[in-house]
Amino acid sequence: MLPGAKLEIARQLDRLGVDSIEAGFPVSSPGELEGVRLVAGAGLRARVYGLARAKREDIDAVEAAGVKSAHVFIATSDLHLSAKLRITRDEALRRAEESVRYAKSKGMEVEFSAEDATRTDPDFLKRVYRAVEAAGADSVDIPDTVGYATPKYMAVITRQVVEAISIPVSVHCHNDLGLAVANSIAAVEAGASCVHATVNGVGERSGNAALEEVASVLRYLELDGRYETGIDFPQVYRTSRMVSELFGMPVQPNKAIVGANSFRHEAGIHAHGMANNPLTYQCMDPRDFGRETIISAGKHSGAHGVQAILEKRGVRLPEESMRRLMAEVKQAGDEGKRISEDDLMAMAEGIGGALAQVP
Repeated sequence: MLPGAKLEIARQLDRLGVDSIEAGFPVSSPGELEGVRLVAGAGLRARVYGLARAKREDIDAVEAAGVKSAHVFIATSDLHLSAKLRITRDEALRRAEESVRYAKSKGMEVEFSAEDATRTDPDFLKRVYRAVEAAGADSVDIPDTVGYATPKYMAVITRQVVEAISIPVSVHCHNDLGLAVANSIAAVEAGASCVHATVNGVGERSGNAALEEVASVLRYLELDGRYETGIDFPQVYRTSRMVSELFGMPVQPNKAIVGANSFRHEAGIHAHGMANNPLTYQCMDPRDFGRETIISAGKHSGAHGVQAILEKRGVRLPEESMRRLMAEVKQAGDEGKRISEDDLMAMAEGIGGALAQVP
């Protein structure tokens, strides 16, 4: 991503109300360092982090980008230690402690992540987190790096870490098995105070926990406690569209909260219920997200839904004309056609007879 696009997204995330932004991995390339530098110098309300491996050169790059907070990580699972890093547990622990001390010596706020935490021996994981807390870490993060955890286990390991240390605990969940949001919520209920999330769930492989979904669950569902996110919900859809366009990643129509069909209703039973009370088939008010309920026409539509569309456009059909229109709508739907509001108006006009104006 070009540095200017990174800055544009960061500014929108700040308007959205996120607490912190991980701006990038400065050591990875000159362009990435420049993008992180732009975000760090933008005067955002949100705290800006730079990503760094447990290496001095990575932390130096974060400093060079003008970032005051570092997200330092090293793998801790036996699989990663043996197959990737080729080091022992003790060596990983030493590097974790030294890197945190080094970042703190530069005056940085430090969050430490034990990569592949959910496949790490729990006792060793707690040992690592206690050690980095003693080294000066301001918070720790529990990454479910390959989306391996279940909500039950995510709650267990989060609770154990929260009880083992006295600094805040974050979680970072991947969506390989479609559980990133559920795992994040389970962790929050178990005591995590921060969720790493991405707009539209973008990220490596199957992505990360979707910010808009996590925030909405915490707002709308009756969980074990009440959680404040600081998110400006009317900015959610606007942010989603921006990220989709700048990343070149279309949002699937049935994506929760921000998909094109999230608040769209076609089935006749649904449309009838919605006409009486929108909560019959929606657990959220789309206006909270800067959106609106859409009643669409198709083969599953009933007369109530189609009439609602027509009345929104200011017209009402006589009863016989309405029956003929419904027959055409069903036929078009059976042929696999999508019927827009304009299509429906054209079909209504083609039925013949004057369209009565809704008083």
